[in-house]
Amino acid sequence: MTIAFAAAGTGGHVIPALAVAERLGDHEVIFVGGDRFEATAVPDAGHELVQVELRGLQRRLTVENLTIPFVVRRATNELAELFGSRGVRVLLATGGYVTVPAALAARRLGIPFYLQEQNAHAGLANRLMGRRAETTFTSFPETHDAVNPRFVGNPVRSAIADLDTDAQRPAALERYGLDPSLVTVGVVGGSVGSRPVNMAVAAALADWAGPDVQVVHLAGARFEDEVADAVADLGMTYRVVGFEDHMEDFFAAVDVAVSRASGMVAELAVTGTPAVVVPGDFGSKGHQEASARAFEQAGAVVVVTEDEVGAELGPTLESLCADAERRTAMGEAARAIGRPRAATEIAEELIR
Repeated sequence: MTIAFAAAGTGGHVIPALAVAERLGDHEVIFVGGDRFEATAVPDAGHELVQVELRGLQRRLTVENLTIPFVVRRATNELAELFGSRGVRVLLATGGYVTVPAALAARRLGIPFYLQEQNAHAGLANRLMGRRAETTFTSFPETHDAVNPRFVGNPVRSAIADLDTDAQRPAALERYGLDPSLVTVGVVGGSVGSRPVNMAVAAALADWAGPDVQVVHLAGARFEDEVADAVADLGMTYRVVGFEDHMEDFFAAVDVAVSRASGMVAELAVTGTPAVVVPGDFGSKGHQEASARAFEQAGAVVVVTEDEVGAELGPTLESLCADAERRTAMGEAARAIGRPRAATEIAEELIR
């Protein structure tokens, strides 16, 4: 059985698809996407990637938007030919602009397709194609604007879903060269990093008034040198990593995280990691803030908006680092809403 995945753009779209794919055993898997995060992440995971020309809708008036129907039609034709020649039996699309031509190609061939939505507000592509899908697998019990939703949680890779934090922590700390007696702060701005988060953390630590801490900072490859320069004189153990291939080590090592509110919140939940979450103000209908607020309501994270981050991040992080009981309570709240079997449930549905 051949299963196609449409996943492109950022780790938020691609990583859940990879998590489902790794649960499919010997079934043949084909990914379709473009030349962004998926161009390296998919082959690195051992899967075939077929690239098509992609272009997202600009959320402002622009001449480029006039060409999108032609780009979509051409991509749909290419993908219909691919799906037919490879005997694709089912498609899972995880949102973003590759979803539309992939879903249209599947519909043309009579191939059932499913959608997967990471956020508390469904994205534009999933809203457009939702009525034609078998279902939309959602990451939250209530996902606004999702059509025919089925709540399963956001898929995470098996190394995260099955992580035994206590057992792996010593090796993770040793790998990063960290002191087991100190509180470890982890920073992650998503698959490609976040400059606003990076700089806010550097500024907060420059004026640090909390307990002694050490830091593992996943800065994003393009920001690695910038962050290293910004924190060079802080006088604390500070590990700057461009991209982490083994996120299980990151979660095993950290006591509290600073994170974007992307699909990363699912990994925070499954691993029981308390966090300060800084939602991005981009995307569809403020989807990151909606996702972050859902986790905050459950007691798993503290939300600091980008407007507040300069004034609030430092004191909030200092308070969490000084309060082990509060971190434990937040971690327990996170695990209570985590869905470690999400990827397995979706995979089982695709091959049934």
